[in-house]
Amino acid sequence: MPDIPGPRPPRTDAAAALPRPAERAPAQPPARLTPADHELLLTLLATPTASPLETGGEGPRLWEAGRMYAAAAGALGFATVLHAPADPAVLDRDDVPEPVRAAAAREPGFLDCQPNLVLRLGPRLPREATLMFNVHLDTVGGVWPAHFDGTRFCGRGAIDAKGPAVALLAGIRAARAADPALGTRVGVVIQAVAGEEGGAMGTFGTRPLVEQGFTGRLNLFCEPTGHRYLPRVTASMTACVRVRGEDAVDDRPEAGHNATVLLGHISSYLAQFLPPRIVDGRVCVAGLHTGHQHNRVYGSGELLLNISYGSPAAGRAGEAAVEQALREALTDFTSRTSGLPDLARTAADAAAITSLHWRKRGLPALESRGRTPWAETLLEQHAALPRWPDDEPSFTCDAIWLNGIPDTYTAVFGPGELDANRAHADGEYADLDQLDRYADEIARVAVGFTRLVLRGTDPTTHSDDSTESDHARSAAARPENEERTTPR
Repeated sequence: MPDIPGPRPPRTDAAAALPRPAERAPAQPPARLTPADHELLLTLLATPTASPLETGGEGPRLWEAGRMYAAAAGALGFATVLHAPADPAVLDRDDVPEPVRAAAAREPGFLDCQPNLVLRLGPRLPREATLMFNVHLDTVGGVWPAHFDGTRFCGRGAIDAKGPAVALLAGIRAARAADPALGTRVGVVIQAVAGEEGGAMGTFGTRPLVEQGFTGRLNLFCEPTGHRYLPRVTASMTACVRVRGEDAVDDRPEAGHNATVLLGHISSYLAQFLPPRIVDGRVCVAGLHTGHQHNRVYGSGELLLNISYGSPAAGRAGEAAVEQALREALTDFTSRTSGLPDLARTAADAAAITSLHWRKRGLPALESRGRTPWAETLLEQHAALPRWPDDEPSFTCDAIWLNGIPDTYTAVFGPGELDANRAHADGEYADLDQLDRYADEIARVAVGFTRLVLRGTDPTTHSDDSTESDHARSAAARPENEERTTPR
């Protein structure tokens, strides 16, 4: 219906602080990546930064990549406030995945070659006047020559997540040109982390930075979401079904335990009957290994499962479901094979030689808090971003570590699609128009957040004593242009 002239009661909610369409300044020119941005991305793609958890120990060149990224950000006014690996103590926690702890114990310098980078634009401001972006510079394994044909970047990390990281800088550059208050009265923090890939789950990357207080009122994680914002993120747990029996020669298979047949049956049973019991996640029946030779019966082996979940309660329920389904699979195996001579011993001993071990569990998930008007108005109306559908499954990323942080809003938001852009697969790519579009969306978010802060209660007048931990305050006491590194 048409507006009726007359007095309107004042609105005091944060969403009202955003300018209505008629009040907004003329749209700023669209953000675009420059030739220098293209060169930066190609150089980053040509710099191997695969997680040691992916490569088996080969050291990534993350220090080099971080310095390149910091130099490009420095040209926009960002200061490096931290560039260092995590303290080894961060791995002494029960929820750190077992492969991470094992790699750190096995490989000297495991953390030293995986530094985290924190960049800050503007003075150190209270959380409510700060916008935080998280990108990761580590990648999965697999390297091939990076190239750009004028429309498409190809190389490991093109979409996950070096391409989005470069587009982020282009977006902030455009936002600063549109509103100089960004970087003066409103701050930006960029976390450029290691430890995202390889199953590390941010335990020595994003989590320690969040605990040190490098967060904002709005926190965006730059992962491929098809240009939609996703306010909920699953965590995952990894189960290992282990069989420890006796080997046998191929001419006498009945003399030993056949772990290959037993684990094969278990994997098939779990693939059929476990997924319906995981109500808000997915089940991945992953690697199965017993041996490589053709002339022996392998008595030992392992089966890996990865199960995602959307809340801690769902995670605990998922653990119980795995345990119950495994018991059922063993009973089913025994009933089906006890009458087969070659498998009779395996059937009789199946429960005794099979055990369940957890390589990863107990991690938080980013739970949706329901509707948050100020954030949704900013993202949907000012920045014109669609929301990820509530009935579409989400995925796992480091945003889990923002769960439960008060007075904040966190979402995952990035260009491209994990599957369509071949993230984690050969031929990974990002199209230039995807990155240009993302840069423009980042600019709209940053300008909208700046105007939200300035039109609301001015948080720059508040003390920041309660917004960051003592550790963070101590770190920030250094001059903002001083790079903190670990001696090498």
